[in-house]
Amino acid sequence: MNGWRLLLTRPPDDCAALAATLAQAGVFGSSLPLLEIEALPVTDAQRSTVLGLADYSAVIVVSKPAARLGLALLDQYWPRTPALPWFTVGAATAAILQAHGCEVHFPPQGDDSEALLQLTRLQEVFAQPQPRFLIMRGEDGRELLAERLTAQGASVDYLPLYRRCLPEYPVGTLMRRIDAERLNGVVVSSGQGLEHLRQLAGSDWSRLAAWPLFVPSPRVAEQARAAGAQNVVDCRGASATALLAALQETPAPAS
Repeated sequence: MNGWRLLLTRPPDDCAALAATLAQAGVFGSSLPLLEIEALPVTDAQRSTVLGLADYSAVIVVSKPAARLGLALLDQYWPRTPALPWFTVGAATAAILQAHGCEVHFPPQGDDSEALLQLTRLQEVFAQPQPRFLIMRGEDGRELLAERLTAQGASVDYLPLYRRCLPEYPVGTLMRRIDAERLNGVVVSSGQGLEHLRQLAGSDWSRLAAWPLFVPSPRVAEQARAAGAQNVVDCRGASATALLAALQETPAPAS
């Protein structure tokens, strides 16, 4: 795997952690965060949702920022978090909630909505009369999850907590980094990250679109191909373990 030299585009802390894990496996990672997390102002609607938390059957948290910001908001209004089942799509988000004392369930394999929906504990929630879910997320995201939940007879509310912004970089930063460090692949962690990559690439997107592009799910893979990406690798998960498995199965381009 040490032929790979990857551009990493997650938020800064996630980039640093991923680069360190890749280095242990002999993979070079260059961090250029394309997602900056900006907390949303707390609104009356958010307060009302949080105060009504005990009325929900379960809470689904879609990301680490959603977990951190959601728990911080809950702490302002709940001396003790209501005893509800919590669900996440990945172990890293689950760990944040578990440290707070939440009962958390997540798929042991597959960091995506489809794997989450197959969980036995989630199906038990569906068996309750009029199941009601709260999804903690950013301004958007995980629409498929809400669609599947409502299709099975549940009601779904959102608690938006943050937006993902594209950090400001000088014109030409992306391709200069790629050329200077002889990179040969790109990793994106979400559809929003993909869109930010395209924005930053600008007129160079046609060149970048020919490169191996590692994505976390079939949904993002479909978005990437629709945008013109020609060599998309679906890691079937956003974890470092999923990425390393995909790198093991994908030959690095000849230098």
